[in-house]
Amino acid sequence: MDGTPLAAYEGSTTVQPAALLADVAALVAGPLEEAAARIEREGRVPREIWDLLNRRGYLRLAAPAEYGGAGLPFPAYVEFLEAFSQAHGSLRMIVHVMNGIWRPMARRASAEQVERFVRPQVEGRHTVAFTLTEPGNGSGADIQTTARRIGDRYLLNGEKHLITFGLVCDHYLLFCRLEGTSGHEGTLALMAPRHAPGLRAVSMGDSLGLRGTDHAHLYMKDCEVPVANRLGAEGQGLDVALRGFLDASRICVAASCVGLAQRALDLAVARAKARVTFGRPIAARQAIQMRLAEMETDVEAARQLVRWAAGRWEADPPAAAAAAKAKLFALEMLQRVTDGALQVWGGAGYFEDSPIARVYRDARAQRFEEGTAEIQKATIAKELLA
Repeated sequence: MDGTPLAAYEGSTTVQPAALLADVAALVAGPLEEAAARIEREGRVPREIWDLLNRRGYLRLAAPAEYGGAGLPFPAYVEFLEAFSQAHGSLRMIVHVMNGIWRPMARRASAEQVERFVRPQVEGRHTVAFTLTEPGNGSGADIQTTARRIGDRYLLNGEKHLITFGLVCDHYLLFCRLEGTSGHEGTLALMAPRHAPGLRAVSMGDSLGLRGTDHAHLYMKDCEVPVANRLGAEGQGLDVALRGFLDASRICVAASCVGLAQRALDLAVARAKARVTFGRPIAARQAIQMRLAEMETDVEAARQLVRWAAGRWEADPPAAAAAAKAKLFALEMLQRVTDGALQVWGGAGYFEDSPIARVYRDARAQRFEEGTAEIQKATIAKELLA
């Protein structure tokens, strides 16, 4: 599968051509499913899989043509991501991150920085890791990593953790603050090279799911980053991190919940048809039928809510409440559906070599991506009570 089926659709305004979705489905069921066992065993995504995804154009779907992307409308991209999310969780993360991180980068990038950072990322020549979260702080105005300017460079001190693809990226899109500042004041967005002097990245070890996403803990001791690598002005760091990016990313996480839930449902249906007890497949049991019907309804309801939110974002971003609703419902739906699928599989599904076990583990990561359920509820309530 070395062609580029996306080429015929670049710049299209239609929603997900059937041929493109079929190609994604074949990729997910074929090479990517074959790679899943290796990813689980080695804890990393093979370089050839990154190259395959890039070669076929699947890491530049959402970016506009001016940056070297395919320019798919956001609702079309969301449908694509849903289909892709039936693959191994780390592969879904590659597609999600690489198709979204250009947004905060491009928000404040100069023309020169677009050519130096944004375009190489979109075209797959450079990998960038979003680097905001810290061990003792949240993901906002309480960041503690500091920067001190000395001439044409900053010296950074602090720590970051839970950095997805932090061991394999070329640059970190890293957020910090000038020494002596607080809140939004003095925040910075810096493109820090992975091998910058004074920066050390170490693995956070094995995770429950999403094995292969190279989660890193960063330690910075007088880490040197050129001032020329700053996106926007001093004080605009959190604007780069959050505005125009977070809501789109929440909708994408919600779409990934729908895709993975569909995979869990498909596995449950297949198991119900194949498993025989007392001379009958368990699919003939009313209790199983009722459970499967509830799961199907849950998945479809979340799918429609996600597509509605994607349309709202496309028409009038940032659409914070719509994104939060989609993420909240899809997240909780995914937990219900994967629980139900494991129940249908029974004891056989509890072992690592069963296909539902990996899906069940991977489904727990979305609880924390782009904010917990409580954060989504707070966002919804804020608009409701305004």
